Amino acid sequence: MALKNILVHLDSGTRSTVRLQVAAALARRYDAHLTGLGVIDIPSVDFFYGSAMPFAGTGPEDVVERMRADALVAMEPVEAGFRERLRLDGLPGEWRLVEGHLPATVPLHARYADLTVLGQPNRYEPQENAGMDAMVVNTIMTSGRPVLAVPFAGEFPVVGERVLVAWNASREAARAVNDALPLLEGAKLVTVVAINPRQGIGGHGDVPAADIVLHLARHGVKAEAAHTVANDISDGEALLSYAADLGVDLIVAGAYGHSRAREMVFGGVTRTLLSEMTVPVFLSH
Repeated sequence: MALKNILVHLDSGTRSTVRLQVAAALARRYDAHLTGLGVIDIPSVDFFYGSAMPFAGTGPEDVVERMRADALVAMEPVEAGFRERLRLDGLPGEWRLVEGHLPATVPLHARYADLTVLGQPNRYEPQENAGMDAMVVNTIMTSGRPVLAVPFAGEFPVVGERVLVAWNASREAARAVNDALPLLEGAKLVTVVAINPRQGIGGHGDVPAADIVLHLARHGVKAEAAHTVANDISDGEALLSYAADLGVDLIVAGAYGHSRAREMVFGGVTRTLLSEMTVPVFLSH
């Protein structure tokens, strides 16, 4: 699969420009069509009926219309920045501004793209974080397409030259590797690492990650197999530590091998990556 249709979620937040830069760089590399998606997520009129919030003589319909108007104004420079990026880079693309519930709307549009670029939820900025966590998770779980999550801190002028693939021989990991093939084929360095590899049916062979490295070699990807044992920290933390040691600019991983509820309560690799990532993470379910 070639990356010929890339979607990026943009908003009036401070990290929107970074996401656009990452998405545009990928679109240039793969000669892809770039779609910028802005979502106006405002409550319905029904939300305000029966509320104790004083309207000072203003009806709920007027409140909603005022919120809509303010949101449209806030998105004007976002659209202008996106169109300017297309012009400067000579990219084919389109701007979409839609109204709807953010966690449900983005996955819908993501189904018609090869890759969707989203922002990491920023726990330090609750105002910018509203709906972001649910949006990222829902897009991963329900769109049927991979997601590239961009950290809420840092600049990423290069993504995909040095790649770390998290491999645990699961269905989700296999799906992620397949979805990431266009990126892996163009990478200068690919390392496939198994964290605390397990043996037997459904696990790894005699040499952890060797079988998937052989598969990648048949696609022209020169990858190295590695494994590590980390009993004192979680698998997710071990993966991030390994990525830091290698100096990679992209992590590829299967998402939510356990149920979402289990990961929310007990933690998991996906939750660790989404909360602690320092480089972009390619996730597929």
